[in-house]
Amino acid sequence: MTKTKINSSFWLMEDSKPDLLCGRSADYYVIEEHFAMLVCATVVLGGFVKMVLRNSDVLVLAFLSVTGFVLGQLAYHFVEVHQIVYPLLRTPSFALYCYFLPLIIFMSALDVDFYILKNVFWQVLLTGLISFCTAFIIIGYVVLKFNKESWDIQCCLFFSITLGITDPIHSVNAMKTIGISKMYIDIIRGESLIICSVTAIFFGLFRGYSLHTSMFRELHVVMGLTLDIVGSIICGYCCARVIQCILTDLFSNTLTNVILCFSMVYMTFYTVELFGMSGIIALVTVGLNLDSLSFKPKMEFIITKFLIMFSSVYEHLIYTFFGIVIGCGEIKYFRFHTVAFVFILFVTVIFVRWLTIILVSPILIHSSYEYNWRWGAVLTWSGIRGVFSLLLAPDVYNLAEHKEEAPHMILFYVQAITLLTMGINSYMMIESARTLGLCAITLPRQMAMENAIQHIQETIRNTITLFQTEKLLTNVNWSVVERKGKIKYIPSETAQFSHVSQGEKEMSPTDEVLIEEARLHVAIIQMSSFEKQCNNGILGVEAARILIGATKSFCPIKGKFMNIYDVSTYVRSRSWLMKFKNMLSYLEYRKENTSFIPSGSNKLIVFVYSILSSEEYEYTRHVITLIYIFPMVMHMWPMARELNVSALISINHYFVFLYVLESASKLLILKRVYFHQHWNVLEFFIMVIGIIDIFCIYFVKLRPDNLFLIQFTVVMGYLRVIRFLPLFKMVVPFLINIAEVQVKKRLSLMYSITKGYVKSQEDAKLLVKHISGRESIYQKLYEILEKNKRDAVKELGLIEHEGRDVVIALKTKQTIQNVIAKALKNLTFLWSRGIIDKHEGIEMNKVLLSKIKALNNFPMSIPPPIPDNYLPNIVWMEKKDILINFFKLHSSSPTFGIENRVAPDRNLQTFYTEYCTSGQVLGELSCLLKREMEYTAICETSLQAFFISLEDLYEGFDIFWPTLEYKIWLKFALGIANQYFESIVDDEDLKFESCVLLNNAYVETLSSYNELTINKETMKIVIIVYGGVINSKTEELYPAPYIIPQTCEQVQGVADVSKLLIVQESEPAKSDPTSHAMDNTGLRTTKRDYTWKRKDELEAGHHFRKAN
Repeated sequence: MTKTKINSSFWLMEDSKPDLLCGRSADYYVIEEHFAMLVCATVVLGGFVKMVLRNSDVLVLAFLSVTGFVLGQLAYHFVEVHQIVYPLLRTPSFALYCYFLPLIIFMSALDVDFYILKNVFWQVLLTGLISFCTAFIIIGYVVLKFNKESWDIQCCLFFSITLGITDPIHSVNAMKTIGISKMYIDIIRGESLIICSVTAIFFGLFRGYSLHTSMFRELHVVMGLTLDIVGSIICGYCCARVIQCILTDLFSNTLTNVILCFSMVYMTFYTVELFGMSGIIALVTVGLNLDSLSFKPKMEFIITKFLIMFSSVYEHLIYTFFGIVIGCGEIKYFRFHTVAFVFILFVTVIFVRWLTIILVSPILIHSSYEYNWRWGAVLTWSGIRGVFSLLLAPDVYNLAEHKEEAPHMILFYVQAITLLTMGINSYMMIESARTLGLCAITLPRQMAMENAIQHIQETIRNTITLFQTEKLLTNVNWSVVERKGKIKYIPSETAQFSHVSQGEKEMSPTDEVLIEEARLHVAIIQMSSFEKQCNNGILGVEAARILIGATKSFCPIKGKFMNIYDVSTYVRSRSWLMKFKNMLSYLEYRKENTSFIPSGSNKLIVFVYSILSSEEYEYTRHVITLIYIFPMVMHMWPMARELNVSALISINHYFVFLYVLESASKLLILKRVYFHQHWNVLEFFIMVIGIIDIFCIYFVKLRPDNLFLIQFTVVMGYLRVIRFLPLFKMVVPFLINIAEVQVKKRLSLMYSITKGYVKSQEDAKLLVKHISGRESIYQKLYEILEKNKRDAVKELGLIEHEGRDVVIALKTKQTIQNVIAKALKNLTFLWSRGIIDKHEGIEMNKVLLSKIKALNNFPMSIPPPIPDNYLPNIVWMEKKDILINFFKLHSSSPTFGIENRVAPDRNLQTFYTEYCTSGQVLGELSCLLKREMEYTAICETSLQAFFISLEDLYEGFDIFWPTLEYKIWLKFALGIANQYFESIVDDEDLKFESCVLLNNAYVETLSSYNELTINKETMKIVIIVYGGVINSKTEELYPAPYIIPQTCEQVQGVADVSKLLIVQESEPAKSDPTSHAMDNTGLRTTKRDYTWKRKDELEAGHHFRKAN
């Protein structure tokens, strides 16, 4: 062991070359493998300590800092330890900054919700700037006032900036546990990212100044700031698009995506820094432009886990390394004043945060109606410092004019403040929230959770009842199972139930309070539905991103349920495109529709007219106009104009003569029709301006001393530029084609958005019972969701009317995508069960994915089919020529309009309004039941319709007995099942063809008082699709549509006719599709009765409203 003298110099020496981080130079042979051992030991030690201390980050980092300090002291005294840490001491500070910070900044930005940040961007920007300025002024003053070290003013200001940076990760970690709004979390994290970006730009400018320039000029600062901000944002946005393309590639695997994502993060940072811009701003831009929809399903979870793992390892390394560096310094600089100064700095940091929150409180109040003084008191503890401050701390010494004797003390102060704020601020944030009652779960939320717990408990009871019927489980102690199966919600350590008195319990919350709580749940359900539709390929990424962004934009508005019109306003969709297209169509050059025949037999006029209306003449005019660009440039250039005055005047006379000749010829031939074309008006105007210009030049020669005439002539000379406007005539058709493509894209996008919104409303309606147990709340939510759904369905019809060919193409594309997605799902099932091996599965997966990728080139518009082609699309006709020809012969041909019959005035109730589109069939159910139902049909456009009378339909039933009627009922039942229970029957093969051929599902008929025994071994799912049944054991009513619980063993019909769709447990052998329908005695008779109530015999009929 040898004791050596330590050199107190820091990173940069006088010659601006990187030297020792801290400590002495090595006078021995350095073995660099020792440093790799140090890194691995730090990672392992950090993991073990984190496991022992139960994930307490501040205790882990404090332990590693102390361990690093001890290791540094050992390196200070012993050569054997010094050779291990020597490569770290030789590492430049900017290298550590570039190694560790990019990944941490990217993870912080990726966790920020871009849609929320966009809505409160100005609030976040102001908050960040106020926080930066406050910390800069107050901390800088305190350091100058109370620091006993010989720090100059520049060093103090750099130190105040470094200590004013809030950590974007640790500042919000505690907030997530106390139930604070996501908007406040994003505001604090956005504020931290802004401060980090501003600080990075600030230090970058001074770092570049100290290394590359001798004078600090204002132009250098302005150009540097512009390049840093604008250039970095552009580079970050481009990189985000590249990463998004990589992550959404169908043929990429998980390992490739993770490697490319991490590589692109570092490549972006280094490339941007290489070109003199800010890598931090670029990575913040990358993170903000990526969201959950930018990844393939489940890919975001994997990448996020990797980011959290690496950031945690990086933090352990940073605090250990800086502890080593501090320990390599001389111990004599640690005095009592050091502890006192750390305490003063900590109090100053807390005071700065309090003052910042007070100053920005008006901004936060404007951001959300939930903000109050209690949340402000909690947010005052959010000013936690972290690794960003620590990584920039060495630059305080590097950029200072006067080099300090103890640079390691700067690192010590910053590291001590970061550890103190992590520990004390996090604890105080949670305790203050708990003390002020912000962690208490409100009564409406308690009721919502109790309702969810009751639903789960009911599911557990039903499962236990179902298991009790299994033979192998007859000797199970069911009392123990029921006792252990009871659940009770236990809140987290920070959350707690609010304490309410008995009187408050009796006074339950009002409907308005519960509706507001339910509204937030509905918004979450909708966003989950949008993301699920996108992952399943039903909804495009852009449409899903717009819908999620619109939902998050309207979510903070109290009492606001987002409807489809709000979404349209958010998109600001196609209005400007349509106006732009209409304007271009107005400007498009159109030749006269009427074939002009000159009067008389003047062949010269006919010849001139044929020339003027030919395309060759138009192209010749455009070429001559383009040639005129050179004389016009000479006219604008004073020196060239003075040298070529006579030539320019002659060329001007020539061009004006051409315009006069053309306009005169057209006027002579077309007469008044000439001014009906706006391009002719423009050319006539150009001719008049040219003639005035020539006369002005002539008068100037006569009156060279008239100043007004000279100025007017100069202005007229500049107006010659309008002679190039007719060139726009060539560009208009091209712009119209581009506008039409964009309009079609917008129409397709709006249709996808509206369709996705309709699906989200249906999903919310299915879960609305679980949101609130109060019946009045359920009814209000159901009415709101139903009204929003009807409005959206109406918008679907209007969009289809506006661009029918576009919508047909989109529907066809989505149908193909859904079919291939189903095939992929079946392939995954077969693969997982070992039916096909891995190699075959991979090859088949590639084939299906290639088909999905080929849909990117799918045509944007498909012409609608002719009316005769709609009949084969009716499912129950199964494209059989005999059925199609029969109904073509027995139905009216497609005619425009519907026969108008004046119905007697009766008070009819409208049950629902349905919006139909091309190819849909109306009145199937009324024909099957032989009951009339009144429809009020409102046609938005002209309508062609087939009409099949009831007599003809039942004649078809007789001819194609018994399959046709059964198939119509089957089609109706499958439609109900897919409409209301899509998530449950999604895994079943319920295609109409499969049900007919393979009997995967069949329809059972129950009359009043008839019973049906449910065999659990053969019947997997039983759905009542029409009518109603009761449980024979419990007499519980199951109205249609309803899924019969698995605990039900027998049902009894309560309506005249009840229809049940039964999905079989296993695939049976082929059989007659109507065999199951024939089993029930009394359900069918061979005798046919075609009598039904006439319209005038109905005392009170159902009234339905249809709109096309």
